[in-house]
Amino acid sequence: MTVELGIVLTILSLVVAVQGYQLNKTKSIKDDGKQTAEVSAQLQYISKGVDDIRIDIKANEKQVQVLTERVTRVEESQKSFHKRLDKVEGK
Repeated sequence: MTVELGIVLTILSLVVAVQGYQLNKTKSIKDDGKQTAEVSAQLQYISKGVDDIRIDIKANEKQVQVLTERVTRVEESQKSFHKRLDKVEGK
C-alpha cells in the first residue's frame, strides 16, 4: 500500500487545523471568563457607590426635616412677635 505524499500532508494539515481551532476556542473561553470577572468587579464597585449615595441621601433628608421643623418654629415665633408688636403700637 502506497500512501501518497499529498494525502499525508492533507491529513496532517487537517489535524493541525483542528488543534489550532481547539486552542483558539480555549483561549476565547479564558478571555470571556476574564471579561466576566472584570464586569462583575465593576458592578460591585458601582453597587457600593449607589449604597453610599443612598446613605448620604437619607442623612440629607434628616437634616432637611430638622431644618423644616426649625423654620416652622421660627415662623410661629415671628407671628407671635408681630402680634405683640401690633398690640404695643396700638396702645
